[in-house]
Amino acid sequence: MRSSFLAFGLLAAGARAAPAAPGWRFDVKASTSGIVALEAIVVSPTLVLFFDRASDDPLQINNHSAWGALWDLQTSTVKPLDVLTNSFCASGALLSNGSMVSIGGDPRLFDGNPAIHPNGNAGIRIFEPCASPSGDGCTLFEDPENLHLAENRWYPSSIRIFDGSLMIVGGTHVNAAFTNVDPANSFEFFPPKDGGVPRPSAFLERALPANLFPRIFALPDGRIFMVANNQTIIYDIETGVETPLPDIPNNVRVTNPIDGSAILLPLSPPNYTPEILVCGGVAVDADTPPDQLSSQDVATTQCSRMEVTEAGIARGWQVEHMLEPRVMPELVHLPNGQVLITNGGRTGYAAVASVGQPVGNSNADNAVLTPSLYTPDAAPGRRISNAGMPVSPVARMYHSTVTLTPQGNFLIAGSNPNGQTVVGPNVKFPSEFRVTTLDPPFMFVDRPVIGRVPSKLAFGRTFTVPVTIPRNLAARDIKVSLMDLGFSSHAFHSGARLVFMTARLSPDRRSLTFTTPPNGRVYPPGPAFVFLTVDDVTSESVMIMMGSGNAPPTLE
Repeated sequence: MRSSFLAFGLLAAGARAAPAAPGWRFDVKASTSGIVALEAIVVSPTLVLFFDRASDDPLQINNHSAWGALWDLQTSTVKPLDVLTNSFCASGALLSNGSMVSIGGDPRLFDGNPAIHPNGNAGIRIFEPCASPSGDGCTLFEDPENLHLAENRWYPSSIRIFDGSLMIVGGTHVNAAFTNVDPANSFEFFPPKDGGVPRPSAFLERALPANLFPRIFALPDGRIFMVANNQTIIYDIETGVETPLPDIPNNVRVTNPIDGSAILLPLSPPNYTPEILVCGGVAVDADTPPDQLSSQDVATTQCSRMEVTEAGIARGWQVEHMLEPRVMPELVHLPNGQVLITNGGRTGYAAVASVGQPVGNSNADNAVLTPSLYTPDAAPGRRISNAGMPVSPVARMYHSTVTLTPQGNFLIAGSNPNGQTVVGPNVKFPSEFRVTTLDPPFMFVDRPVIGRVPSKLAFGRTFTVPVTIPRNLAARDIKVSLMDLGFSSHAFHSGARLVFMTARLSPDRRSLTFTTPPNGRVYPPGPAFVFLTVDDVTSESVMIMMGSGNAPPTLE
């Protein structure tokens, strides 16, 4: 009898000592970014492209500080890129042929680097697809004399549209300390349309003075949804018509320098009904002189959500609330359709040392260190949770970035609310070179694997590919997501997109059949990452070209 009790006791002790199921984790990488990653975009299955301003960052190239770099997701190391023009506060996106285009930038030169560098205000920087997994030999192309924007733009936004080209929205002509004092209230395209003449925008004019980095989204009918300040419109590229929509409720402002964030929620067949989610920012009069503002002004908890249909617009914005106030948050898709809410502070504004009461050089304070998850199809009031989420070891304030990686976790870098590179123990929010990943629980278990997928997928076609499904997964819930991972800058993930595809597993669970979106309006032609999620366990992705891979403009 004693031995039985002893055995029971050992079993009970063993049960108590069993490790908990893996949860979300932050992982600080041993290597640093070398430059402050204030812009980030995934450019291949293994590489993320970072941009900073022309500064005195530690990473060197050709006898000067670099302000472009490639982060290797396989080795967590960085390689410098030689950037000619000042890419500070630029935008960017991927074209239909896979080239990354960085748009606009800072009109100023920087004395710490060779003064021969042209300013970046009209800059166009092209990173063509590079086959090297490590980035060896990859370069950035610039020709400022012959390849440039029609209008100078600092703090613009850009997005790939239905013909695979870029639409470029807004910005400022000059170095603006806070709000937009010399606006580029217009749209233009790359490659150029309209003979290269920008299109004026009454919407951007109305949205002054806080209309920098407008939040823009390509709707599944090809029109463009825009948010600037607290105003919203739908813009029809083909007719040039701006259709005003309801303002963001409760006086909340959401574009730079009063940064909230926004995202197009996942699009699902057969109707691909679009919904926009806007979170964070500050409820303040945008015309308030900055010297009357403080880094301690409390941000909003508000999230506003609207279905972009005739009935949804009639209902207007539906208000819900985050778990804490956030300014400069970022919203990023998970492949399963949830949205990560991360980065930013509880109080203050974007920009550097321009409000009446900054903290050091920072216009914002009280960093929010715990991410949240937003579940779009949960009941209102139960959509946002941080249960099981870790606490970040690094504050990510102004000039920080986050992106979903092809591996399925999140790469988080940057933060620099300072005029240049500023480090030291007495700096509350220094220039941040540490890189972290935020790893979901599925990173630590057996995961589905997608086999060989055609490198190009035509629209409206059905494909069957091999897959491997772990035995422990019942495979009751199958999601196949087609994703643009977007361009992260200034609390906004420009171009980020998730389109679910109709899919089914074969009875033997060895093949997956899915149907691509019907056209380039639902998913603009160009690069995409395909993820398979089985019972909430997500695979690594496969990078493909959605459509022909032709240079823009293209409709296939």
